[in-house]
Amino acid sequence: MIGVLDLQGDVVEHLDHLERLGVVARRVKEPSHLHDLKGLIIPGGESTCLARLLMIFGIDAAILEAYERGVKIWGTCAGAILLATQIVGEKRYLGLIDMEIERNSFGSQLDSFTTAASIPKVSSEPVPLTFIRAPKIRSVGTGVEILLQIDDYIAAAETAGILATVFHPELTNNLAFHRYFSRKCGLAAGESPPLADPTWTPTSWTRHSRVTSAV
Repeated sequence: MIGVLDLQGDVVEHLDHLERLGVVARRVKEPSHLHDLKGLIIPGGESTCLARLLMIFGIDAAILEAYERGVKIWGTCAGAILLATQIVGEKRYLGLIDMEIERNSFGSQLDSFTTAASIPKVSSEPVPLTFIRAPKIRSVGTGVEILLQIDDYIAAAETAGILATVFHPELTNNLAFHRYFSRKCGLAAGESPPLADPTWTPTSWTRHSRVTSAV
């Protein structure tokens, strides 16, 4: 089972993608919800808000404990910021992957954009990428593998236990990154539906909007 941190941000969009792959998922709202998980997704949102909520609800310490016992963690956009060991101009939060990251590196909300890139380890086909007030990974340390570099910044990186992406795979119809993370967690994630799911729409996630936590 994979958990999706449900404090703020793109929660239902991730749940929708995991469901399409046939992966059982759980909303994570408190430390006890991390029990028995194979993986945890920290979604995009607002990093300082997420960090404060993690501390208020005591989930930050629980995530560190879960990681120590082998739970894989994927941070998208704001989630990637929380996982970095260095944040330009700020103190670090969880600090689980050796990389330096810079918040809002592309500018304002109006500077958000979409593109596509080849990421051979994740998909044999180009993967669509959605950047929304995205950070940039400026550098990574020893033992961190770069999955995608664009121009002068790194957009995706990983270690054995951590995946970090500065873009939002959950806001496209492509399931490649969710399949990749599920397999990283040791979970089966089949090829059906196709990785570019033709049934997906930008509002598909709404069917999850009233689902409560499953514990």
